[in-house]
Amino acid sequence: MPAATPSDFSLPIDHRAATPPFEQLRTGIRDAIVSGSLAAGARLPTVRTLAASTGVAVNTVARAYRELETDALIETRGRLGSFVAATGSPVHREMQAAARAYADRATALGVAPEEAAALVAAALGITP
Repeated sequence: MPAATPSDFSLPIDHRAATPPFEQLRTGIRDAIVSGSLAAGARLPTVRTLAASTGVAVNTVARAYRELETDALIETRGRLGSFVAATGSPVHREMQAAARAYADRATALGVAPEEAAALVAAALGITP
């Protein structure tokens, strides 16, 4: 499954559930990170955007983001926003960051994902 982007990332919130909305958000985002639906380095929706799309208060989303940051699952970079944190060993984190930078650059250049992947495979000496 391709990684979600802020524009297509959404979480259903059950306002009648016994689980508080902030916890539903926290576990939903955590599960998306663990499953790979949200890749390391992916920018999360702004607090206001996610609050509007889920129908919860801004402070509810902010609390979920704070708890995810405490758990080192996301990192907030001031005005740049909140991002999925790199995970695993230092080498793995470095490779995740490099992969995210490559994917962002390929997208900015208009290179199709398949072509970008083929270029990486060729650079690594992987034959189809």
